[in-house]
Amino acid sequence: MVNSKGAAVVVAGSNDVNVQILVNAINVALGAYGTIIDLDNYSKQYQGSDSSFQAFLAAAKGGQVGVAFFLNSNPVYDYFKADDVKAALKQIPFTLSFAQRADETASELTAIAPASTFLESWGDANPKEGLYSIVQPTINPVFQTRQAEQSLLTWAGNTTDMYNFVKNLWSTQILAGSTKNWDAVLQTGFEYKGAKAATAPAFTGNAAAAAAAIETSSKAITGEFELKLYEPSALRDGRYANNAYLQELPDPVSKVTWDNYAALNPKDAEKLGLGEDGKVTVKANGVELELPVVQQPGQAQGTVSVAVGYGRTKVGKAGNEVGKNAFPFASIINGTVQGVAKATVAKASGTYQLAQTQTHHTIEGRNVIRETTFAKYLKDPNSEAGRFTDNHKTYDLWNKYEQPGHKWVMAIDLNACTGCGACIVACNVENNIPVVGRDEVRRRREMHWLRIDRYYTIEGKDQDLTKEKEIAKASAELDFEDITVVHQPMLCQHCGHAPCETVCPVLATVHSSEGLNHMAYNRCFGTRYCANNCPFKVRRFNWFAYWNDSRFDNYLNNEFTQLVLNPDVVTRSRGVMEKCSMCIQRIQGGKLKAKIENRKVKDGDIQMACQQACSANAIIFGDANDPESEVSKALRNERVYYVLEEINVQPGIGYMTKVRNTFEA
Repeated sequence: MVNSKGAAVVVAGSNDVNVQILVNAINVALGAYGTIIDLDNYSKQYQGSDSSFQAFLAAAKGGQVGVAFFLNSNPVYDYFKADDVKAALKQIPFTLSFAQRADETASELTAIAPASTFLESWGDANPKEGLYSIVQPTINPVFQTRQAEQSLLTWAGNTTDMYNFVKNLWSTQILAGSTKNWDAVLQTGFEYKGAKAATAPAFTGNAAAAAAAIETSSKAITGEFELKLYEPSALRDGRYANNAYLQELPDPVSKVTWDNYAALNPKDAEKLGLGEDGKVTVKANGVELELPVVQQPGQAQGTVSVAVGYGRTKVGKAGNEVGKNAFPFASIINGTVQGVAKATVAKASGTYQLAQTQTHHTIEGRNVIRETTFAKYLKDPNSEAGRFTDNHKTYDLWNKYEQPGHKWVMAIDLNACTGCGACIVACNVENNIPVVGRDEVRRRREMHWLRIDRYYTIEGKDQDLTKEKEIAKASAELDFEDITVVHQPMLCQHCGHAPCETVCPVLATVHSSEGLNHMAYNRCFGTRYCANNCPFKVRRFNWFAYWNDSRFDNYLNNEFTQLVLNPDVVTRSRGVMEKCSMCIQRIQGGKLKAKIENRKVKDGDIQMACQQACSANAIIFGDANDPESEVSKALRNERVYYVLEEINVQPGIGYMTKVRNTFEA
């Protein structure tokens, strides 16, 4: 990093003041301030103050608070000392929450004034210095709710509605001196007044004292487990725990759904005598929880990590009593709430089967995931991406045919994919894919048309990434810690020689003239031969009418939640096979729009739901018959390979080999 001054940054990842001082000192040495770190045009979001909240609780307990409003907050659930919050609330004469339901905090208050969602509201935002944006409603209020801002205006005696309030503010202040008027800014959605010149402020902290304090605090944990709390990528702090899509989204590494757990290094689990589906009792800060265990290669020995955001009791039918609430494990360190603590971990009686989506070994030893090092890539850009057809003769059982129109294909860059799962949720929403619940996932019946497979790799060693048992055995010498992961999105490959098509007795799955593998649901009667013949295991059989499941009151079984359904995609009855359709409805919509406008389909006119949701731009879709399309250019990349190319099913999705940022051979 020293060789990358002005282009490198270190992130603290901790609320501890001493940790932040030390990290600031490192960033000063790296020249990050004024280049990467801009303190003059900072984000104005997420500026909470733990000390201010503690002062509020003390004042409330002392009878010094007469009224308290709660907006986008639920401290009875997510504050580490819920009893302190409840005691303080009892001393306040009038309390009100703008929550949309009687959650853990709202149910303790005097009144609830349900606020409209951002999709039903007018407002504005100032995400960073000089940038202003407008929040515009996209739908009418579904229920009898009112914006929190509108309520505050009304109670203050101001009869202006929120639309005119925002319009007047922008017209008289933000747009003052601008060539734009209100109508024009509604089209663009934002106004940018320019950034200030970034400066590099003087560092006044005592890095040596901070380092000494960190060393002292770390020694206090020596000999016991260090507990680390973290926000899971799907639920975050738990405010969306009633969203069944997010509950069923697998964790990027553990692949667990519908639960939190205690993650331990496999050697620590062995010392505790834990077997498969084991449980532990974790004690920290006077709090004790019994949790199922995930043996996590790559985790530091002597640590245990637990996700927050679970254990909700008043969030809704889908999210109630899912997992355990780990917020009480937190503590105050240097005046701020910290998610790290000294803990004891002991084996608990009984077993608990977690619902995991990647527990199969059907692709053990297969060459489906490839990676190389940067050093190898520099020597040979084709490193590890060798094509089977370059060295072997292939034979076809199918007749060749021309595809003169479109040929829809996809490219996926393994370098860019972070495994976040946004593509999975987008695919679910776009294609009316139902959730199935914890028990069905345990039976391996999840319905995701797109999955993200996780593979372990040992730094600096060559091995078959799909042989996880062998990797675990080899990594025992390295204490299971020198391990990283590779993420691979896996969906229907829309094979040119699709083995699923040849075994369907009723032609329910057929190939299109545009290179796609189609499903005719009305023909399918559930033989499941196609799933058995799919080498990629990407087909899903819907054993039940999951989309109308009464267990999930926030899902699709009433007149309001059915508004989630995409009218362009049919809901499938039970007993049929489902899989990625390459968003055929979007393809048809793009072609129809081009026809109406009397032109040809242009590259970029059609985007897949997964592609659109990917913040890393790891997924590229387009027409392979257009040599200038982005996907054609991507598939000409020297890193491109096709999964299981040796069996000659001719996949329509090319992957780009993962290049690790290391110079090790």
